[in-house]
Amino acid sequence: MAEVKFFTERLKLRLVEMADLEAIHILHHLAETDQYNTLGIPKNLEETNIIVDGWINDHQKKTIKNYTFAVELEKGGFIGLIALKLSSSKFNSAEVWYKINVDFWNKGFATEAIKAIIRFGFNRLKLHRINAGCAVENIASIRVLEKAGMTQEGCKRQILPLKTGWMDSFEYAILEDEWKA
Repeated sequence: MAEVKFFTERLKLRLVEMADLEAIHILHHLAETDQYNTLGIPKNLEETNIIVDGWINDHQKKTIKNYTFAVELEKGGFIGLIALKLSSSKFNSAEVWYKINVDFWNKGFATEAIKAIIRFGFNRLKLHRINAGCAVENIASIRVLEKAGMTQEGCKRQILPLKTGWMDSFEYAILEDEWKA
């Protein structure tokens, strides 16, 4: 598979590699980034390895269905993850998710990465729609999705199994036509 990477003003997004394992493991163990995470905290590096190995295997398939990118500062340094999970070709859509290290919150990096992944989805993958879910209490992610141009479409009740119990999720989306306008 060809190398997939792209740059923004301050970031580099590239497909995850096994060399990212420790940084990803640390990211998954930060209490702040785990608060609204449905994955759960991997018990050890081996569990994280299984997750990362799955992402890398996805990238090596003839038809990629899941693109998981490392988010790095343009000057270097891992700061998080962002991914597009493609639906069936009939629907021509994808779901975006992301996780940024707390040390890089409130600096616009998440919004910048989301905008880049939306551009990748519409320009390179020729998608019709990109959606995202967000815990209703996750005010920071709500702001990120809205700044990236996504529209809140509704709310799924008690769909997120979090450590604190079941939580509702706001559903966001952006259509190709909206993005082009």
